[in-house]
Amino acid sequence: MANTEVMRRRDTILLTGFGPFPGVAENVSQRLVPKLAHLAARRFSAHRVVARILPTEWERAPARLEDLYARERPKLVLHFGVSAHADAFVIETQAHNTRTEAPDAAGALPRDSVVVQGGPDTLVARLPTEDIVQRLAALKVPAVVSTDAGRYLCNAILYRSLICADEIAKPEAVGFFHIPRTIPPALIKSHADPDAMRFDWGTALAGGLEIIRTCLGRPPPSRRHIK
Repeated sequence: MANTEVMRRRDTILLTGFGPFPGVAENVSQRLVPKLAHLAARRFSAHRVVARILPTEWERAPARLEDLYARERPKLVLHFGVSAHADAFVIETQAHNTRTEAPDAAGALPRDSVVVQGGPDTLVARLPTEDIVQRLAALKVPAVVSTDAGRYLCNAILYRSLICADEIAKPEAVGFFHIPRTIPPALIKSHADPDAMRFDWGTALAGGLEIIRTCLGRPPPSRRHIK
C-alpha cells in the first residue's frame, strides 16, 4: 500500500509515439519512445514515466490521448512523430486547427476539416524552445524550430494535447517533436567527429533525455557526464 501511494504522488512524464500509417510501414517513433522512456525512468527516478504508442487514426488517437490525460494527470507531455523532411529534432511550436483530407492507418478520412469545432486557429506549444535548442547544440544534437506541424495526425495530436492541457490537466510543458523516418546506428566514439552534428540512435536518445531535463527545469549535465 505504501509503495502504491508513493507511485501516485510522483509526477508523471507522458511520452507518446505513433504506429504505422499509409506510406510508413514501420514508424520509428514507435521504437524511440519506449527506449527513451526506459532511460528517462532511470535518469529521472523521482518521476513516473509513461510511454504510449497512439494509433495513427483520426478518431482513436485523440480519444486515447484524452484518456491518458484524465488517468495520468501528467506534469510533462512530449509527443514524437516522423517526418520525411526531418533530419534532426524538429521542435513544433504551433498547432493549427486544420485537418487534411488524407486517410489514416485504418483507411478512414477525417470527419471534419478542423481538429476542434470552434477552437482557435492556432495554439502555441508550451516548451522552453530556445533553451532546448541551445542545450541540444551543446551536445552536438541537431535541432530546428518549426511553426508548421503539417495537417495530419501529428498536428492534430499536438492541437488536442494543448486543449487537454487546459481542460483536463495542467502540465508544465507540452510539445511535439518530429524526427527522421529512419535513424542510423550510433557511431563508435573513436570514429565520430566530436564537432559534427549527427542524428543517430545515440544522439536521438541523448537529445531526448536533454529535452526532458530542460522541460523539467533541471540544469544541463556536467561536461564529465557528457563525455
